[in-house]
Amino acid sequence: MTNQDRLWSRLLELGQIGVQPTGGITRLSFSKEERQAKDLVASYMQEAGMVVHEDAVGNLIGRKEGKDPSAPIVLTGSHVDSVYSGGNFDGPLGVLSAVEAVQTMTESGTVTQRPIEVVAFTDEEGARFRFGMIGSRGIAGTLTVSELDAKDAEGVTIAEAMHRVGLDPTKISEAARPTGSVHAYIEVHIEQGKILESADLSVGVVSGIAGPLWLKFTVSGQAGHAGTSPMNMRRDALAGAVAIMQVIEEETKRRTHTVGTVGQLTVQPGGVNIIPGVVEFTLDLRDVDLDTRNEVESIIRRRATEICSERSLGLVVEELQNIPPVVCSAAIHQATFEACEEAGFKTMELVSGAGHDGMQLQALCPVGMIFVRSQDGISHHPDEWSSPEDCAAGAEVLYHTLLKLASETP
Repeated sequence: MTNQDRLWSRLLELGQIGVQPTGGITRLSFSKEERQAKDLVASYMQEAGMVVHEDAVGNLIGRKEGKDPSAPIVLTGSHVDSVYSGGNFDGPLGVLSAVEAVQTMTESGTVTQRPIEVVAFTDEEGARFRFGMIGSRGIAGTLTVSELDAKDAEGVTIAEAMHRVGLDPTKISEAARPTGSVHAYIEVHIEQGKILESADLSVGVVSGIAGPLWLKFTVSGQAGHAGTSPMNMRRDALAGAVAIMQVIEEETKRRTHTVGTVGQLTVQPGGVNIIPGVVEFTLDLRDVDLDTRNEVESIIRRRATEICSERSLGLVVEELQNIPPVVCSAAIHQATFEACEEAGFKTMELVSGAGHDGMQLQALCPVGMIFVRSQDGISHHPDEWSSPEDCAAGAEVLYHTLLKLASETP
């Protein structure tokens, strides 16, 4: 069995790096805090018997050799960077659970057929540069040099930040894994929701990861005096925007896994006594099924056009980001269910509404995830919490899953 006390003590020790006076943890990519975190995790990897190195984009990787060193590897892990004033479990639990699973194998003398590599991905969160999943994009071979032009709040680009920590941004292609070199990717992560807690379950098996589509709506009308413009003669951009938002809520509520969030809203001119002339708002639309998400997007766009036409308003819709959803591998899904049974944990299938590094790897290898219960569903916040027992359950299920995935004949 995996060692609950060791896993928990490492989570707490890692959680001291980047602690903020006001609470929470801040560990941004290519920062001294991230460096300290990776150095500490590297020491855990070495203690677990792994050979450790960092690749061209700064991914920290520990390798446990298999009976067939040339066989496609099983990759597992997560990230150690954080959002601003984030929690202690989002990312670190996946990395340290993977280290714990490998250390348990090492201590028992277990050697799998395939090699196992544990990875702490560089910058999953995207908090510093508003561009995330740098490490997983690098391994997938989809990271481009032009994307390294993204800047942080101080105007420092990703490329400049890489230079400062001794990485050469012109060599990012060296991090890419060849086609066929990765047999499977499996990650433990906190749920960041309340489904497992509501079901009184420690662990869950993820069937898919919802892909985010980000749109920006610009609704234009005519600003005017709030007291002298009759209601039936107005071209109120905010009233039109609100009608579109109602469509978003109605259409997403009709589906099981579709969610839509209007997260940013600007109103111009913005006076108390001025009819809004221009309104901009964003939509984050997600679903694990691409066809469903496309259908909802199409309906929202069509209804938005109709609403603006009826109200004599202008409408521009821009696409800001479009990441396709991921359906988790049926084989990994089955292996994880069997692992739960072997470890003695009741479980359930659920989807991930949040994005994860595995989304970037879907063209490289089959992907799977294990969720661990989150207290009150809180995440990206200092109060983020999963109990020692639940964390240990995730590591134990991962251990059994890795044995299945890595012991298959190449």
